[in-house]
Amino acid sequence: MKLLDEILTHNEQFVENKQYEKYQKGKFPNKKLVIISCMDTRLVELLPKAMNVGNGDAKIVKTAGAIVSHPFGSIMRSILIAVHELGAEEVCVVGHYDCGMASLEADGTLQKVKERGIGQEVIDTLNYSGVDLEKFLRGFNNVEESVKESVATVSNHPLMPNEVPVHGLVIDPETGKLSEIINGYK
Repeated sequence: MKLLDEILTHNEQFVENKQYEKYQKGKFPNKKLVIISCMDTRLVELLPKAMNVGNGDAKIVKTAGAIVSHPFGSIMRSILIAVHELGAEEVCVVGHYDCGMASLEADGTLQKVKERGIGQEVIDTLNYSGVDLEKFLRGFNNVEESVKESVATVSNHPLMPNEVPVHGLVIDPETGKLSEIINGYK
């Protein structure tokens, strides 16, 4: 059985048994919080538990490295929608130690892209079209600095209200311990 078939088979039972009922919450976050977190699989359940965030408490936006890389990209748009349309009053950027984005170099990723059948001509076309693949696919060297940069991108955005605190944290994916990098109240 292929993965999608397993998912759909499980879903039929999930719906039939009304297992969804315990997850029914409103669309507005109870704790008025939006969290930007890494997509690392270790954080799926650990991060909410470590932050005392339950279902319905926060908007959680997942992205590689918890990086807000572009002030007008989809991650920033999600944050702004959470603040202006969905009642979030605080933002928390949460990076983590042992992140796959740490020291990620574009060359290695581009080699894997080619190995998966994407031709050099596609890469050349993107480069010639003004896409800086080196920057687009690059990770970071220091998680604390990366969190600070993302916090600055969010807090300095022209559409972000000044009264919205933007915090920066780093979580240990082994223990769940949170380290404060930026306290948005200060």
